[in-house]
Amino acid sequence: MRIPSFPSGLVAGLAFLSLSALGLGAEPVPLVHAHAHNDYEHKRPLLDALDHGFCGVEADVYLVDGQLLVAHVRSQVKPERTLQALYLDPLRERVKQNSGHVYPAGPEFTLLVELKSDWRASYPILRDILKQYAGMLTTFENGAQETNAIRVIITGNRAKEMFVGEAIRYASMDGDLADLDSGAPADLIPWISSNWWPNFKWRGSGTIPEADQQRLKDIVAKVHQQGRRVRFWGAPDQPVFWGAMLANGVDLINTDDLDGAQKFLLNR
Repeated sequence: MRIPSFPSGLVAGLAFLSLSALGLGAEPVPLVHAHAHNDYEHKRPLLDALDHGFCGVEADVYLVDGQLLVAHVRSQVKPERTLQALYLDPLRERVKQNSGHVYPAGPEFTLLVELKSDWRASYPILRDILKQYAGMLTTFENGAQETNAIRVIITGNRAKEMFVGEAIRYASMDGDLADLDSGAPADLIPWISSNWWPNFKWRGSGTIPEADQQRLKDIVAKVHQQGRRVRFWGAPDQPVFWGAMLANGVDLINTDDLDGAQKFLLNR
């Protein structure tokens, strides 16, 4: 009897969903293209993204009374929602449990920290915090990179000047399209992030226009030639858009839809 074959992604997805339904606590398939935009707005910050296999999350932080508090706007900060409590502490516990990885034998995980306050005040606080978690972080010293479980990338109010004079660097910086002509090394700016709307006309309906597709391919080619990854924010958050991005080499799906993105990526 001939046994039917199925796409590997579908098989992995069905296996995960079946085991989860049986309550067996199976680890999700790590999804290297999945990045949880504004992750802290989910019911269980970080944990919901991890349960869906996401390999990157975003946390916005405000400097308040010497603490980096996670919130989308300043009026929403709560003293118990620190960067450590919501992200760094649970990640460290998970890395310990998984022998040095966020997912068992999985890829490097990205914690994207968006500084909402002036970097001159907030970055020194962030650096002191990250130093306490150095054992699980990808670090940089004397031009050498030591890859570890988690890479921290700083976005929002940031500048290359943040890192001047550091013997050991515990984070990298999120770049924009202008940084493709800056000559900055890829270990300093490993990501290029850009707002979709001002750069492209396509809004996710119908076929992507040829001019938009060519511009997208040119950007992706330049990013990859420099050893970086690229993501777009402020973009349509739907499968047709995700598919077009991956088809054109975009590295990261920047999404609020954890369930939808997981199913889409597992069934590609």
